[in-house]
Amino acid sequence: MHTRIMPKAEREGFWAFVLFVAPLITGLVVFTVIPIVWGLLLSVNEARGTVALHHFVGLQNYILLFQNEAFLNSLKTILIYGLFIVPGTIAFSLGLAVLITNTRKGQGFFRTVFFMPMACSYVVASLIWRMSLFNGMRFGLVNTVIKFFGVAPVAWTSTAPEVWFPLVTVRLWLQVGFYMIIYIAGIQEIPEELYEAARVDGAERGWVVFRHITFPLLRNTTLFVLFINVVNIFMAFDEFYNILGGTFSTTFNLRLARPPLVYLYTTSFTAQDFGVGSAGAFIVAFCIVISTLLQGRFVGLGRGIR
Repeated sequence: MHTRIMPKAEREGFWAFVLFVAPLITGLVVFTVIPIVWGLLLSVNEARGTVALHHFVGLQNYILLFQNEAFLNSLKTILIYGLFIVPGTIAFSLGLAVLITNTRKGQGFFRTVFFMPMACSYVVASLIWRMSLFNGMRFGLVNTVIKFFGVAPVAWTSTAPEVWFPLVTVRLWLQVGFYMIIYIAGIQEIPEELYEAARVDGAERGWVVFRHITFPLLRNTTLFVLFINVVNIFMAFDEFYNILGGTFSTTFNLRLARPPLVYLYTTSFTAQDFGVGSAGAFIVAFCIVISTLLQGRFVGLGRGIR
């Protein structure tokens, strides 16, 4: 049997390829594949106070979670949160993009100003919201403002439904600028000839042009923003944990609005029940997959991208 001898140049290219790819593959296996597999094994085992596999319990951990009212309430919390964040993000980011695009001067300045919050971490912004803007004291910034309108101070982080206001505003402030840039890029891809044709037909730039030209041609951009937001909503953690007092044991108000990741965090690292915590993580991942598939099905992503 004839064996082909690889030329020296090909051997060097092959080993160079291995040298460059090996760190990536190793990191992917060690930090992604192995944790996922081990988490799946933990989810079907009883793992209290340890991450070792002890007693196989099958789907018992999953059943316990679906029978747990606190976990079900956490899923409801994130759905309510999404009803505020997703439409709000699309509306504000698209509105800012249209306004800045139609601005004759200072476009770069306004882009920078609205994009700058992306440089701030969620933890820092959440603590500022909690300790300065919405601290619930009469001298807090928001309470000082509403005092001029005759409104009594509000305990923003310890009463419902007021607690939703700081939770929603901090995320909108942090992410609207990023999606605004995405919408600006989408608007710039719209052919100018379409707007010129609209002006010839008597339609000036305004609501009519936006409704019939700009918004329909931003369909794929809007779908991208929608998909990314839905995934990020299920992973919400920092703003809830920090604004509602997760870092302050004396004012722990997470019971007012606790998303799945905060519930699973306390289950795993406070109650030390890693089996149930891992099962909850896979339930959240399953919810993300299902929501993405449903969006693609009902929004008609396949028809929108050609």
